[in-house]
Amino acid sequence: MGISGDNLFWKLTHEAVTRHNYQIIRLSEDEQEVLLGPYKNKKFQLVRFIRMDLDWGRELYQDIERTAGHIDRIRKQSWKRPIQLLNVYISTYPPVDEWEVHIAKTHQEGQTAIKSIVVHKDNEAEMVLYLSKMLGVGLSLEKSLDPNDTVRLRSEAIIQSNRRVKEESQIFNFGKPIFTYLFTVLQILMFLFLEAAGGSQNTQVLIQFGAKYNPLIINGEWWRFFTPIILHIGMLHLLMNTLALIYIGSAVERMYGSVKFLFIYIFAGGSGTLASFAISASISAGASGAIFGCFGALLFLGLIKPNLFFRTIGSNLIFIIVLNLLFGFAVPNIDNAGHIGGLLGGFLAALIVQLPKQNKWGLRLIGAFLSILFIGAAYIYGVHFARIF
Repeated sequence: MGISGDNLFWKLTHEAVTRHNYQIIRLSEDEQEVLLGPYKNKKFQLVRFIRMDLDWGRELYQDIERTAGHIDRIRKQSWKRPIQLLNVYISTYPPVDEWEVHIAKTHQEGQTAIKSIVVHKDNEAEMVLYLSKMLGVGLSLEKSLDPNDTVRLRSEAIIQSNRRVKEESQIFNFGKPIFTYLFTVLQILMFLFLEAAGGSQNTQVLIQFGAKYNPLIINGEWWRFFTPIILHIGMLHLLMNTLALIYIGSAVERMYGSVKFLFIYIFAGGSGTLASFAISASISAGASGAIFGCFGALLFLGLIKPNLFFRTIGSNLIFIIVLNLLFGFAVPNIDNAGHIGGLLGGFLAALIVQLPKQNKWGLRLIGAFLSILFIGAAYIYGVHFARIF
């Protein structure tokens, strides 16, 4: 080859990682196979470079089939969307038989599609140019037979990829869940107070301690938009929301930090109560709106870092949100308006505060404008709704 096989393998990997923000997802122990993911959505969700001297086309077919099955199993386990994988075999010589038939068509396994190419000494320039266009990787083909150059390319690619992994992990581990546990303790204490005062399912007790009650809100008791966040109706309601708060709330507080989490949680809780006020005349309480606001804050990650979002929490998060909303519509006496309002409020609050080390004023202004619009419209509609009913 104009470039040695090992050198070309690491040159491709190096260019993809250092210049085009591809991420090393997996590197085999013998460092002859690397699986890459793009920073932004591209035609191929995964790219696989394999340094493999091929003797027969059958070896090629077996590897493609095995890889397709393995990737599709991973996709199913993580509830991922359909995956397009590009297989790039880097071989000194092409297989001796008619190997082209094995890569002529895209191999399909479930919702995983694999397109494969073989780079060898006879088609090196053509295939590298094809890869450059396909992946957006500008690769120069100067001869580089110095083993030290291969070592340098390998080292720089791995260091850059590890640095990006560390930066991404810091997004999910910025703060500590201080307020999550404070709200957990607070809602448990308030539940005990409700029970001691006559029962958490007693309507008069709920109203006395600050549940959402539209007539009193209209009469000026605006704090009832927020006090329902720490009140719960019955032990099961408390248990479910407490577990959800510990699990979801801690994830959001670790991402945003305690101060921003406090704003998101309270704003989302108030938004959920406001939406319930606008739509429903029923007395209501619970942290569900604030918890859905935490979902909304996590969805914000999908707006600013979509590839990281879907590579980590995205698919599972969307599934949980949809499942909970469908459950709310199907089961009576669940305040789904509060859930949807909280979800929207959490997303808007995240637009305003943003993730740590972010300062996009355009997003802040959009978030503030939409928040004011939502609050004004929901309150006016709620007052009008209350007068009708």
